[in-house]
Amino acid sequence: MTEPITERVVETAGLLPYPWDLVAYGGIAVLAALAVHGAAFAVLRRIARRSDSESDDVLIRRLAQPTRYALIALALVLTAREIPAFATVWQKVAAFVMPALVGWIALAILHALIEAMKLRADISVADNLAARRRRTKLTMFNRIATFLIVFVTVGLVLLSIPGVRDIGLTLVASAGLAGLAVGAAAQPALKNLIAGVQMALTEPINIDDVVIIEGEWGRIEDIRTTYVVVKIWDERRLIVPTTRFLEETFQNWTKKTAQLLGTVMLYLDPATKIAPIRAEFERLVTANPRWDGRVQVAQVTETARDAIELRLLMSAKDSGELFDLRCDIREGMLDWLADNQPDAFAKLRLLQPE
Repeated sequence: MTEPITERVVETAGLLPYPWDLVAYGGIAVLAALAVHGAAFAVLRRIARRSDSESDDVLIRRLAQPTRYALIALALVLTAREIPAFATVWQKVAAFVMPALVGWIALAILHALIEAMKLRADISVADNLAARRRRTKLTMFNRIATFLIVFVTVGLVLLSIPGVRDIGLTLVASAGLAGLAVGAAAQPALKNLIAGVQMALTEPINIDDVVIIEGEWGRIEDIRTTYVVVKIWDERRLIVPTTRFLEETFQNWTKKTAQLLGTVMLYLDPATKIAPIRAEFERLVTANPRWDGRVQVAQVTETARDAIELRLLMSAKDSGELFDLRCDIREGMLDWLADNQPDAFAKLRLLQPE
């Protein structure tokens, strides 16, 4: 009995003769991969610093970490080919490590390209409609492509695990009712996901658009596949499902251009002379740097027994400038009326009994 057991131990030990040798080989392979990666990226960073474009800096920064681990995995693969015992160990983990690394690199390349393309779409300029539309499309494409890459990567990793693959194949036959139940439960999420794709194609909103929704004034801060983040003027965030922008009515103040018209209403006595007030309004608007030079109109739009409604119409390059312009004109006109025509303010007249 002793001799067969000894032979079996020797044969078993032949598959993994010296465990510490495997650790040494693996360590040498990892150090070599890190040295190659460090040298290669040092040269790439030096080249990128000499370039005027920021795109290559973004690409190098995004790819540095995933390529480091990919080179380590490649070094371990090459080592495993030369050492059969090491190959036995590596094959157990490579099946799900390699798909994960490939997916990581794909995500890094995708995000680097998206970020580099966003650098060319500067939304800080005055006429930024084209840049905002480009950024919106890039954002939506990034979300959808990221979801697909992660979905495929997770699927490949799960399929590489024998136990999970066998369980999945066993459950396929009985997955009909479960699929219907899951589909019914996931209907709202799928609806919002499809709405996100539709929004990227139809463009009802873009990044940095000014919108009025739920009675709130705000800017589109971020567009996700299932919801939109609206930054309210007081810095609150309104989270709105994407379907709301496709199925319900909302105001978009910057759909074609950011230019807007605004009004200031003055309620004056019917006996008020309008010409001096119109002249002062035109003087104030012309002197205000927030006015864009397009529209300045003073008109009596309504009359009543005790008052008239004087509408002061003006224009500005965007909603923020228009709000401040209206406030400036309102304050300036009230001060001027108080100093020059105090009797112009509307009064309530009561009939005296005879």
